[in-house]
Amino acid sequence: MLLLLAAALLWVALHVGVAGSALRAALVARIGEAGFRIGFSLVSVGAITLLVTAWQNAPPTPLWMLPPEARWAVAALMLPAFLLFAGSVLQPNPTSVGQPLGGAVRGVQRVTRHPMLWSFSLWAALHLLVAGSLEGALFFGAFLATSLLGMPSIDAKLRARDPAGFAALAGQTSIIPFAAGAVRWGEIPARVWLAGLAAWALTVWLHPGALLPT
Repeated sequence: MLLLLAAALLWVALHVGVAGSALRAALVARIGEAGFRIGFSLVSVGAITLLVTAWQNAPPTPLWMLPPEARWAVAALMLPAFLLFAGSVLQPNPTSVGQPLGGAVRGVQRVTRHPMLWSFSLWAALHLLVAGSLEGALFFGAFLATSLLGMPSIDAKLRARDPAGFAALAGQTSIIPFAAGAVRWGEIPARVWLAGLAAWALTVWLHPGALLPT
């Protein structure tokens, strides 16, 4: 269990303490942007391999058990996670590298300016609940912490890069889903709905025991 704790802390520190801090700029100044990206990717692969291996080999330590009926709610709540992820990759995202910040926000980005990180957060939180164990809390909690802490970290970098552009962006969309005002559902293309729904249905079908009561 100590190895899993160390691996979880390493994962969070790597993504929040390095990628989301001034240390990143210092490393880029030394080894260049390309060098940092390559090095960070390699270290990330090693860190997630260690995390998954430690989780799989951790002794089972149950903490709670969800009632069977609650798993239906968990399965239903996974659908928004898939829709947010589909919207994040199938529509332009103004927070992506190289994208102008002052442009109009559309579709899923009106729900939140960090749809991908919210999809990861939902996934991690729901799986943490279903796991109901110490090892599950450490494993999924590492991804939950990274996703939630990543949102203000990305905002800080965007604000520093283009203060005026970020102010325009923040006036149209928010970190907290739906906090910026009404969502124009018609702006979300059919491919987002279809891809999110298909991925959700496939996931539930492939491992129903993980989300649905047996």
